Amino acid sequence: MAAISLNEHKIAVIGLGYVGLPLAVEFGKVRPVIGYDIDEERIDELYSGFDKTLECSSELLASAKNLEFSCAEIDLESCGTFIVTVPTPIDKANRPDLSLLKKATELVGRYLKIGNVVIYESTVFPGATEEICVPILELVSGLRLNTDFYCGYSPERINPGDKENTLTTITKIVSGSTFEAAEAIDELYNEIVKAGTFRASSMRVAEAAKVIENTQRDLNIAFVNELSVIFERLKIDTLEVLEAAGSKWNFLPFRPGMVGGHCIGVDPYYLTHKAEQVGYNPQIVLAGRRMNDNMGRYAARNIVKRMSKLGVNLSCSTVGLLGVTFKENCPDIRNSKVFDLIAELHSWGVNVVAVDPWADANEVFRIQGIKLAGKLEAASCDAIIVAVGHSQFREIIPNDLRKICKNSEKAVLGDLKSIYDRNKCHEIGFDVFRF
Repeated sequence: MAAISLNEHKIAVIGLGYVGLPLAVEFGKVRPVIGYDIDEERIDELYSGFDKTLECSSELLASAKNLEFSCAEIDLESCGTFIVTVPTPIDKANRPDLSLLKKATELVGRYLKIGNVVIYESTVFPGATEEICVPILELVSGLRLNTDFYCGYSPERINPGDKENTLTTITKIVSGSTFEAAEAIDELYNEIVKAGTFRASSMRVAEAAKVIENTQRDLNIAFVNELSVIFERLKIDTLEVLEAAGSKWNFLPFRPGMVGGHCIGVDPYYLTHKAEQVGYNPQIVLAGRRMNDNMGRYAARNIVKRMSKLGVNLSCSTVGLLGVTFKENCPDIRNSKVFDLIAELHSWGVNVVAVDPWADANEVFRIQGIKLAGKLEAASCDAIIVAVGHSQFREIIPNDLRKICKNSEKAVLGDLKSIYDRNKCHEIGFDVFRF
């Protein structure tokens, strides 16, 4: 059995996105690290001191004195600890897409040596590291797990755009393919994570913990989303109901809304995929997913109904949309349900003019085919939808939103983040829809 000594190994972080870059930076403060990514433009950008995800400032990048960036795989030859942080999305049928994970594993396998350790942080279903990744590592490298090399799983807990709950301040789950591997991996992460670690008994337990963290949140939001649909029919304000119920000490403060992003809207499908593999048809988890996946279209239909009641000709109408990212104060557009809302509006013949000060306009056009506008012109829209709670939008007063609308007497406001005072909006002629 090969000895484990991570102190002697240079670290390679494979994938420099929202998860990998902060990890590479923190380890780069205390150890030699190679941050590897196949995107040459990304590498050049990081060497210039700019991170387009806005997770790491130029000052933070500069503080990682031992960090090198590279898109040349030969540079991985000098590494002995590999941490894989590539995306694991879902496909159009909501099935796990492990293609990037498999490619990254093949890459690591080409440079894996005796005594090396491979740690996965990418979200997967329970058992994926042993069932999917390890066989690839063994096949490509010709080495054997727990004889020649070791594995670990330490799920990422990055919250994009959150500057308080960061990598170093969130407890890190760690696990290993043997007790000794788990111990070494635990010591490694404790070098950078101030909040400390939680050592899971196995990689499968750590993998399962990751997917249920976000599945739990997904189900809680699905519950209040269903309440929102019910209360809309009863003509009761959902937010008022939740605030009233929140006066009880143990009522959980979840709010309705569109659930997007690369975690909450994706992870439950990894759990249900594995459940179905072992012969169980998950009902509650999938019901929550169906509810949350439909909220963008639900919002669009309600806004269209209100526009029709005001006599707006939908085929000649324009809706001004504020925000396309999946969450506030973050440039990430992955799995943003705002695009479902836009697609539904388009299906009714409605023209949509979208603005977003956080999103990369080129990326939005390349991925979604939507051109972002610089601003919404005065008297140009039949309705306004505030879909994302960016700080810039929270500073706008309702009167200024009203000036963007054509009709001087009545217009529709979709306040999907419940930012504005509903009564004041009604006073200035807005018919307000909110979840």
